[in-house]
Amino acid sequence: MNIDINQILDEARDMGASDLHFTAGLPPIVRLHGSIQKMIKYPECTEPIIVNVINQITTIKHKQIISKGEDADFSYVSTAGFRHRVNVYRQRGYHAIAFRLLRNDIPTLSDLLLPNLLADFALRPRGLVLVTGPTGSGKSTTLAAMIDHINRSKNCHVITIEDPIEYLHNHKQSMINQREVNVDVDSFAGALRAALREDPDVILVGEMRDFETINAAITAAETGHLVLSTLHTTGAAETIDRIIDVYPPHSQNQIRAQLANSLVGVVSQTLVPTADGKGRVAALELLNVTDAIAANIREGKIFQIPSAIATGRASGMFSLDQDLARLVRTGIITDEVARSRCQDPNEYKRFLTVVV
Repeated sequence: MNIDINQILDEARDMGASDLHFTAGLPPIVRLHGSIQKMIKYPECTEPIIVNVINQITTIKHKQIISKGEDADFSYVSTAGFRHRVNVYRQRGYHAIAFRLLRNDIPTLSDLLLPNLLADFALRPRGLVLVTGPTGSGKSTTLAAMIDHINRSKNCHVITIEDPIEYLHNHKQSMINQREVNVDVDSFAGALRAALREDPDVILVGEMRDFETINAAITAAETGHLVLSTLHTTGAAETIDRIIDVYPPHSQNQIRAQLANSLVGVVSQTLVPTADGKGRVAALELLNVTDAIAANIREGKIFQIPSAIATGRASGMFSLDQDLARLVRTGIITDEVARSRCQDPNEYKRFLTVVV
């Protein structure tokens, strides 16, 4: 039995799924509100079924990559016109596929219940803004909402470098040029270097994967551009440490000074299921780089940043435990879910009754 991939993608979307998986020995699997479940109306996937799906969604170039046994990342637009991020990989000698189902519309920051400080970050004239979190935590959606806010509010030139392009932006107040790695450009770092010759005001880098990309992004932020990007880290302090650690020891004082001058803010997020069971919402840790935070970075006192965040409400900052407590107090998520995600159960419990 062969599967019509467009039909099953439509069904997964109608269910409200965020992801769709094909792997040998199981029927198609969807991720629904954070949990995986089988699509039992379909048979278990075999290698021929999965290869047939791959053939339905790939170009000749991607087929060549896959035939070499390499992973392939690309976007796929279904016959219904919806975009998907796709990864084809191998496991135990068989092919497997992961689809991320993307929205065609771009949600606003208020749609996502994100704080006003993110709108402020988006309209800064220069600097580095980082959105961090594990895979599947909504980083790309948050960044898309920030780019859309720029697009609606500001007359400027935005260049995005993505792998693959997830959200399509139309020109509004801004001109937006979107470049896809392995289609329009060879690499994030190469595209970043080229972007500096393309007269951008804002540069979105889909992911800071390596030293070369991180270095190019910080240079761009220092030379008068607003740079937005992501890292797979789980907190603001860890994010800053991760960036510093990719540099050799003799360069770390210099990069601390560069970060202190260029970093605007860090948004660390995780998606948690809502109390009504109908979706997920982002819980955040939010760092706004004030003069005091910049001094901590410059002086290597990164360990002081978490406590500065927890006491930085006046500057728009809050910790993950504070945000989880807020979401519980407002009835958006349950206490049980919050306790499973909090960093310090005692602090979380305190924030439930004391708004800091």
